[in-house]
Amino acid sequence: MGIGMTLLEETIFDPATGRIANATFGDYLIPVNADIPELDVAFVGEPDRFTPIGTKGLGEVGTIGVSAAIANAVYHATGRRIRSLPITIDQLL
Repeated sequence: MGIGMTLLEETIFDPATGRIANATFGDYLIPVNADIPELDVAFVGEPDRFTPIGTKGLGEVGTIGVSAAIANAVYHATGRRIRSLPITIDQLL
């Protein structure tokens, strides 16, 4: 979710009509498994005793630092500080 928001997902508006030009998943880019690097998952603590299978939910809180981490990686790689999302090639040229 964080990688998609940072690198791909952008709502484009048609200037003539004001409508969203990429309103379908065919036009709106979202990352798929092949776009995402391998992730290492670490489980900490104990299972939640109040859920049937012991899972705990974290929700979207884990996406907060992703954009900043990617933007910093882009800065360290290119020397260009990008401050708007999504980070695209045209912002680096």
